[in-house]
Amino acid sequence: MPPILHYGFRPFFFLASLHAGLAIPAWLGAYLGGFEIGGPFGGMHWHAHEMLFGYLGAVIAGFILTAIPNWTGRLPLSGLPLAMLIGLWLAGRAACLLSPDPWLAMAIDLAFPAALGFAIWREVVAGKSWKNAPVAIMITLFGCANAADHLANAGFLDQDLGQRLALGVAAMLIALIGGRIVPSFTRNWLVKQEATTLPARFGRLDKAALATTAAGTIGWSVLPTNAAVGAILCAAGALLAVRLFRWRGFATVREPILFVLHVGYGWLAVSLSLLGLAILLPDAVHRSAAVHALTAGAVGTMTLAVMTRASLGHTGRAIVADRSITAMYAMVSAGAALRVIAPMSDANYAAMLGAGGALWSGAFLLFAIRYAPILWGPRAGN
Repeated sequence: MPPILHYGFRPFFFLASLHAGLAIPAWLGAYLGGFEIGGPFGGMHWHAHEMLFGYLGAVIAGFILTAIPNWTGRLPLSGLPLAMLIGLWLAGRAACLLSPDPWLAMAIDLAFPAALGFAIWREVVAGKSWKNAPVAIMITLFGCANAADHLANAGFLDQDLGQRLALGVAAMLIALIGGRIVPSFTRNWLVKQEATTLPARFGRLDKAALATTAAGTIGWSVLPTNAAVGAILCAAGALLAVRLFRWRGFATVREPILFVLHVGYGWLAVSLSLLGLAILLPDAVHRSAAVHALTAGAVGTMTLAVMTRASLGHTGRAIVADRSITAMYAMVSAGAALRVIAPMSDANYAAMLGAGGALWSGAFLLFAIRYAPILWGPRAGN
């Protein structure tokens, strides 16, 4: 089989980067140019749906399909089954862009998360990897959020319910999986540097941070304007920030491919705090700024960090960031920062929106160009 079908990360990371790199300019062109995007959703809703269930859905698929063999000891999904899963993702993107029938678009789009969920649960059960069942549950919820977003578009549910549920799942996945890999990778690197002070080990504070994050994101999904939920989200952001500080991220500044993981986790702490403040102080903190701190900031930075690192490591290459990779990291966080502060600058809103979108989407187009030979080509040394 061709190398692109060897592992899930190869096609899905490449497709995700192309989708992020092209969908944002398309949305900006429609928004600033005043024309409508086709399909069942329309402009604003299509933008949100595709960034969540198109881009993020592909990244989740690439990551989880590559991680599962390490969890279960079984062979990865590859070859024709992987190609069929890719086809379902592509069909969903086409349906959400072109189909005038919302029910047909829903049926086609939901085939991908349904097939992905089946593949994940089959491996978890067959490999008896029950400790990773919470991750499988969250990915199942992510698929349910996709269905909820389609039902909201048809007028059966609250307009933002599916999107809030998807963002809550994304926040928990970053908090949980990021909480595993960031201190682990940092510890390994610091040991090689013969450092004496290492990241703090998992303890009560970490459990409290994860529990509070779960409570806050679940609450926000159901009661997005409740003051108690706002307070919990602020507490979650503060606990995640303390947790991050204990991982000695500043010691890794000279290693960009590691430091960016800390930046991504930092975005998560900031975004949950902003979501809470947007509820408690709506006149001072714009909800759009808080949401984009989570989407463009936390999700964008952390997914790019994982994609760049995993693609190198799983193809037998040195896990080191060259200048182009370091530029991607700077561009994605700078673009996110501009998008977050854009609502606070009415006079320059369009300019900041355009500049932020160009930087953010440019980071993913650069990934597609830089990593195409890696993802489409053979493993290093073969």
